[in-house]
This record gives sequence, C-alpha cells and structure tokens, in this order.
Amino acid sequence: MPSKLLKIFLCHSSGDKPQVRALHDVLLKIGAAPWLDAEQLLPGQDWNLEIQKALDASDVILLCLSKKSVDKEGYVQKEIRVALDRALEMPEGRIFLIPARLEECELPHRLKSYQWVDLFSEGGMEKLIKSLNLRAKQVGAKTLLVK
Repeated sequence: MPSKLLKIFLCHSSGDKPQVRALHDVLLKIGAAPWLDAEQLLPGQDWNLEIQKALDASDVILLCLSKKSVDKEGYVQKEIRVALDRALEMPEGRIFLIPARLEECELPHRLKSYQWVDLFSEGGMEKLIKSLNLRAKQVGAKTLLVK
C-alpha cells in the first residue's frame, strides 16, 4: 500500500484566496498534500524560488480559475505557462493539469484542450476526487478518501 501523499499545487489568483483556502482544507482532510502559498511560504523565503520548487515537486497542478484569475495579468499567468510546459513532459493519457472553475468563467484558449471541472456545480468535487485518485494511481500515491 502506498505511503506517499498526492502532492497538489494550487495555482490561483490572490483574489480567490478564500475559496482556494477552503479547497486546500478539504484536500488536506481527504488525505492529499496540497501546496498553498499562504500556508507553506515562510517569512524571509524567496517566494519565487519556493513556488518553482513546489511546482516541480507536484504530482498534479490544479488550476483554480475564476473571472479574476482568467483576466488578471501577473504571476498567475506565469504559473499557468509553467504548468502547461510541465504537462508537455507527461506521457499521453496522464492526468497532470486539471483546470477547476471556481465560478462560471471563460477558459483561457490554451487550456481548452483539457477537460475541466466546475467546483461550483453539484458533483464537481466528486469528479475532481475521481481524477485525483486516477493520478494517485499513476504516481503510486495514496488514494484520497471520498467525502
């Protein structure tokens, strides 16, 4: 039985922090190892370096999308580009990059080839957990508990 926890990088806009923090807490409770800047970054750390290290160490990148993040210029766009570059390194059929809509919003063009999940819809979280469990099997991590 695997002992490794599934490492999930939570890519998000700072304006979505309350929703993403709640998602972080749910993922933690069901047995994942989510990475959230507000929780993991320590005072004095080079946040850019730590975010890059977390992205590199992640088993899956969860792109938390909203009207704020899709239209916002800045670091969240850089994280999306890094995530897309890493996804290109994965063998076909692997789940690595999961667009997760926090609200009704247009998906950025470069993400349209990925199936997304609507976390604001009934059954959305269950679909996300199924996807994360498939990824956990792919990387030899523990299966997440179903809510």
